[in-house]
Amino acid sequence: MTEKVCLERRDFLKKAAQGTLAAPMLAMLPGLGEAQEVKKLAAVAPAHKAAAVPAKPKVVVSVKDLGAAGDGKTKETVSLQLAIERCSSLGGGEVVVPAGDYLTGALSLRSNVVLRIEDGATLNGSPDMTDYPYAQVRWEGHWMKGYSGFINATDAENIGIVGPGKIVASPTIRGRLERSTGVRLPALLEFNNCKNVSVENCYTQQAGMWSIHPVYCENITFKNVVVKSGADGIDLDSCKHVVIDGCDFDTTDDCISLKSGRGVEGNTIGRPTEDVHISNCSFKDQVWACIGIGSETSGGIRGVHVENCKCLGAGTFAIYIKSRPGRGAFIEDIYMNNLEVSGAKLGFLRFNILNSGVTDTPNLVPGDDGIPTIRNFHFSNIKVTDEPVLVDGTGIHPKKPLDGFSLTNVTGTCGTMPPAGERPRGFSDKIPAMITLANINHAVLSGIKVKVTDFKGPMLATSNVTGAGLAGAVKIDAADMPKVPDPILPPATPYQLH
Repeated sequence: MTEKVCLERRDFLKKAAQGTLAAPMLAMLPGLGEAQEVKKLAAVAPAHKAAAVPAKPKVVVSVKDLGAAGDGKTKETVSLQLAIERCSSLGGGEVVVPAGDYLTGALSLRSNVVLRIEDGATLNGSPDMTDYPYAQVRWEGHWMKGYSGFINATDAENIGIVGPGKIVASPTIRGRLERSTGVRLPALLEFNNCKNVSVENCYTQQAGMWSIHPVYCENITFKNVVVKSGADGIDLDSCKHVVIDGCDFDTTDDCISLKSGRGVEGNTIGRPTEDVHISNCSFKDQVWACIGIGSETSGGIRGVHVENCKCLGAGTFAIYIKSRPGRGAFIEDIYMNNLEVSGAKLGFLRFNILNSGVTDTPNLVPGDDGIPTIRNFHFSNIKVTDEPVLVDGTGIHPKKPLDGFSLTNVTGTCGTMPPAGERPRGFSDKIPAMITLANINHAVLSGIKVKVTDFKGPMLATSNVTGAGLAGAVKIDAADMPKVPDPILPPATPYQLH
């Protein structure tokens, strides 16, 4: 067993310049990397909070020194976890995984430890469920019993995962919940109540469960990460001060989903997802959306900034903002600029604040308080290619209209209707217009210069919309409006957290 004690400051900086230590630590130092230098999309965008400067690494521990074989057959959980614990005990630093195939169960990161997975190294998840300890996990807005994430951390600070190696879940663990028990299956990467988290320059692959799931985390950076998932890519769950930059998503559900809890439980806890910056990413999704906001929004979602991204495929809409009465809270200050959109089977953008996501009586926020407040949704410089529609914006509750919506400078082609036999789930044979809007105050439409192909209807249809750029809109027929849910009454016995 060997350990490399850090050199004096001069020699440490020399090593950093050579790239041996700089990447993981620079990723955690805001202001020193591109991931933290995100251009603001609007003057009202909140300032990005600077992360605390983490401790400098003191040791470098190789997992080979703790007995890891890297032969793809030997289960390496003990050796890898011992390397993490040793690095932490000695004050923090790097745990290095050299080239090889490492079969392992769940691993827990500790504060001030960076896990470096070198070129040619792969961490392969064990197929045995006994290798993933039980824990309290959040699943679709509720805290419940579940299996720990493959690589996880709880109450940790200044942690990182750096490639260019791979993290691959067991392909034999399929689905979201264990059928026999209802216990939630392990996420690939899961961080719970952590600060100053960096994941960069690595390849991740998950089977049927959410791939990357930070919960209650603050100051998080994902940079140049390949996310290949049989479910969601990154689920931000009641997190704040987040940067996702230069990542490549290929998923079977939402590429990125923003959440904050469900019903009375999430509303009482009241931890929003806020100050999220997404830039320079490419998205390809098979079933749902490139970026989904909701539907678990009971803690609130605000301050989301998306810029310079390519949406290359989606099973529904490229951008999908969703919730329902009973959630409460808010979705506000959403800014998206300079997006290229193609391959979204239903269109560019949808709002559905009426009936998205599961409902679970009696865990509902009753009355008008349970109708989410929505305001300030702004989209600019959008280029679309052969999209069926631009905006499906009718799914808004008339008691709480969207206050502030703009769609400006849109170019490309739309109105491309898929053949009847190839229309995806949710595609309507009776689309009122390329842009349909309902229950919106202070809307602004300008610079919309798209070429409409085989769609023969109007460009714009509205109902109960005020603002600018609405001239020539036709009125949406009442039969084409979505049903407004019945009011949610207070339960006979109030829901209690337990």
